[in-house]
Amino acid sequence: MASQVLVALALSLLGGFSTSLGALFVILSGAPNLKMLGLLQGFAAGLMLSISFLDLAHNAINSIGFLKGNLWFFAGVIFFAFVAHFIPEPTLAPGSDTKRKKDDDEGGKDIMKKHRRQVLFSGIITAIGISLHNFPEGMAVFLGSIKGLRVGLNLALAIALHNIPEGIAVALPVYFATQSKWQAFKLATLSGFAEPLGVVIVAYLFPSSLSPEILEGLLGSVGGIMAFLTLHEMLPLAFDYAGQKQAVKVVFLGMACMSASLYFLEISLPEDLSL
Repeated sequence: MASQVLVALALSLLGGFSTSLGALFVILSGAPNLKMLGLLQGFAAGLMLSISFLDLAHNAINSIGFLKGNLWFFAGVIFFAFVAHFIPEPTLAPGSDTKRKKDDDEGGKDIMKKHRRQVLFSGIITAIGISLHNFPEGMAVFLGSIKGLRVGLNLALAIALHNIPEGIAVALPVYFATQSKWQAFKLATLSGFAEPLGVVIVAYLFPSSLSPEILEGLLGSVGGIMAFLTLHEMLPLAFDYAGQKQAVKVVFLGMACMSASLYFLEISLPEDLSL
């Protein structure tokens, strides 16, 4: 058992660290302007919506039924809507009107500062959502590894390719907001660590403490949380910076890319194993 856990940990690290490749793509491409940021935020929103509705919520409904799956999903929505109500929105620090009117440059700096705070907030919640999504992928790698090294390795490689755009979705807003390559790389990499954590949890706690029905319900709630975060935070930024028509187009492009990724991930799984 110990050797299987070590193999699964190694394979999940391979998949988890692929979020770092997505971060490298962002930081080597340079910080985007506001229009490009809006387009990329829309693309990331499409990735998140596809994960939420076509993966997590879909699997929950298939596993525990339409009513229970929807109840868990909307429980996640309501829970995070309640939490978000108490999270202060990133706004400009209060200052005197006379200071703001000193010159246009200062006003421009204040506006950009506000943009950066909003985008950083969006990046942090995206990292949380991606981390929650990566957690069950680690579980799948562990269960696949038990079936054999070939199954575990194929699954880990599929997840690694699947995680690259997720790393982009996390690193992009953080890099824009902080102008720090290290912060963008660090947060994207940390979001991938949820995968080996999933291996540890399923290896030592899952068999005795969590029923499959409760697990599927919780993942459905994660889908609700991710959907709320996307619609409440990411889409408004995409609309503001890129315009509604352009943003909607890249949202669907992001959904299509993630749907294709989820499909190739699904066909790499054994028939009796699913995320």
